[in-house]
Amino acid sequence: MADVKAILREVQAGRLDIEQASELLQGASTLDYATLDLDRASRTGFPEVVYGAGKQVEQLIGIMERLREHQEVVLVTRVSEEQAQRVLARWPDVQYEKEAGLLIASREPLRPVRDGYVAVVAAGTSDLGVAQEAAWTARCFGSEARVIADVGVAGIHRLFGRLAEIREAAVAVCVAGMEGALPSVLAGLVDIPVIAVPTSVGYGANFGGVSALLSMLNSCSAGVAVVNIDNGFGAGYMAGMIHRKIAGK
Repeated sequence: MADVKAILREVQAGRLDIEQASELLQGASTLDYATLDLDRASRTGFPEVVYGAGKQVEQLIGIMERLREHQEVVLVTRVSEEQAQRVLARWPDVQYEKEAGLLIASREPLRPVRDGYVAVVAAGTSDLGVAQEAAWTARCFGSEARVIADVGVAGIHRLFGRLAEIREAAVAVCVAGMEGALPSVLAGLVDIPVIAVPTSVGYGANFGGVSALLSMLNSCSAGVAVVNIDNGFGAGYMAGMIHRKIAGK
C-alpha cells in the first residue's frame, strides 16, 4: 500500500507534483489504452514490467513515459528492433539489449545489491537470447547474473568444466531447446534450485518447444521448477526473488 506520509513529504519537498502524488495514492495511473499498476513494487518487491510485443510504438512510449515518472527501473520485454529504435530516438539514455529483446530505463546504473549471483546456463548458442532475457531480468532485480553458454548434453564435458562456478550460485536458470535434457542433468549435480526454461529451438518434433517443456516437466531429478516456453523473463524474475530471500535483502 502507498506510504501516505512519504508521498506528502515528497510533495512538500517539490519532488512530486499534485498529479503524480494523486496517482501514487490511488496506486494506479490511467491512460486511454492502459491502466498502470504503480503500487506493485510495494506489494511484490518489483515494479510493473511492460510486455512490448503487440503494442504500438506510441502506446509503448506513453506507458514508459508514465512509468519513468514513478519507478526507479522500467523494464520492457519482447521488444522489436523497430520499437527499440523509436524509443531510443525519444530517450537516448535507455538501454537496449538487442539479443535479449529488452529495453531498460534506470535512474541509476544497474548494480548488484546482494551477495552471491544467479547462474544462467544455456545449453546452446541458439538459446542465448532467452538466457540473456533471464540474466538481464535478474540484474534489474538487483542480482548479479553470470551467463554460462553452450554447455549442453551433446558435449557434456563442457558442463563439467563450469560446474564449480554453477555450484557457487544462489540459484540456477537452465535454458535448453531440442529435447530439453540439460536441467535434469544439472539438477542431479548441484544443491541449488534449478529453474528450467524450455526454448522453441529445435527441429520439427520439438514442436516449437513443447518437446523440451514436457521433458523438463517429467524430470526425474528433484529441485527442478519449469516456466513456459521461451519465458526467460519469468525465470529471471523467479531467480531474483529466490536470491533476494536467500540473501535477506
